Amino acid sequence: MKPGSLRLRLLAGTLAWLLLSVLLAGWSLRTLFREHITQQLQEQLLVQLDHLSGSIDWVDGRLRVPHQGTDGLFEQPLSGLYWQIQRLPEAAGADTSAPLARSRSLWDETLHLPAITGPYPAQGYRRLQLRGAEGHTLLAVARTLQLPDDDAPPLRLVVAGDEALLAEPLQRFTHQLLVALGLLGAGLALAAALQLQLLLRPLRQLRRALAALRVGQAQQLEGQYPQELQPLVTELNHVLQENAAMVQRARTQAGNLAHAVHTPLTILANAAAQQEDALATLVREQVTLAQRQVDWHLARARAAAVHASGLATPVLEPIEALLRTMARLHSHIDFALAEGLPARARDWRFRGEGQDLYELLGNLLDNAGKWARRQVQIDVQRTDAQLRFTIDDDGPGIAPAQRLHMFARGVQLDEERPGSGLGLDIVRSLVQAYGGTIAVQDAPLGGARLVLALPAA
Repeated sequence: MKPGSLRLRLLAGTLAWLLLSVLLAGWSLRTLFREHITQQLQEQLLVQLDHLSGSIDWVDGRLRVPHQGTDGLFEQPLSGLYWQIQRLPEAAGADTSAPLARSRSLWDETLHLPAITGPYPAQGYRRLQLRGAEGHTLLAVARTLQLPDDDAPPLRLVVAGDEALLAEPLQRFTHQLLVALGLLGAGLALAAALQLQLLLRPLRQLRRALAALRVGQAQQLEGQYPQELQPLVTELNHVLQENAAMVQRARTQAGNLAHAVHTPLTILANAAAQQEDALATLVREQVTLAQRQVDWHLARARAAAVHASGLATPVLEPIEALLRTMARLHSHIDFALAEGLPARARDWRFRGEGQDLYELLGNLLDNAGKWARRQVQIDVQRTDAQLRFTIDDDGPGIAPAQRLHMFARGVQLDEERPGSGLGLDIVRSLVQAYGGTIAVQDAPLGGARLVLALPAA
């Protein structure tokens, strides 16, 4: 994809939005999961706190804790799960008194509890953030408890869990989340690319239709388009119709003007031909120049009109029709199409109007028929951008000195043969207007070979 293309912009914008959405979703899900497992740990600590509160007793001035908790981690040193029981401090400040009892998991460490500020809430516990012996953050729940014994002091019970216990499930969830979001992101990116491909397919169809229109394979934009593009296609077809009508009017007006000018020029030329003075000579020269300019500009107008409308003319059909016409016009000459043409030659098209192709090939075939003894052969081949027409005859041929000016207006190589010498001049004008070439060579049949190159559609 080229930089700055519509497809690249849409795809880059979609992928950027997808990436941002996936990152936000991953961060949100991980945060929610962390809060969830933190809440689970807190609920587990509350269960242990309730169990510890119900199991302690005050006997003979001493605190008894028959059971060390329901979780085996309380028995493992520095396992991350701890409990501790202390007297309530008599004065405000942090509780620094030695604990009355503690879990074996604390080993020889003590939980340093913050000062009590105000009464405990109605639910009977507070959530605390403590610092463990190894510098880990501990999540703790604490409550105060007054045993019913007369000599029992008020107690403060704490159950704490190391937040490191959350790391393993959080890490495992994060890994699974990354894999799931990666697959989701890849699927969404693939879906976006596929959707973009389907979205731009009508534009590719429109581009192909415009290309067919440009090379002359169609006169209008064909096909069904989405309702968002159909108004554009309809408007383009209207513009094409109006443009074709305008070009046709211009061509008609140019032709009418040329014919209108030809008539007085012909009268002037005929009148000057009857005189031999200097004025008559000047008139003949200027009339010839004016006629040449009119023909040249008329041919240019016709060719430009054809290029603007994007016409294309099949090649073999005009050739076959002209061969039948020439066979009747020159009955003693055998007009034939060269053998060995490829099957795809039926699809070859001239980038121009059919009338111009008839005029070009008709003049050349007619000229060859006038000079041929018994045979005229025409061949056509195609290169990448050109059609190459070759017309051979078995006549006397054309001398190299005559080849240079045989296409000039009014020039006849043999004055005894019929013709005005204007046909080859028209051929030259049309060939120049279409940007083609024409050359004269020696033919394998013994006569002249005319090689005509024209643009291919």
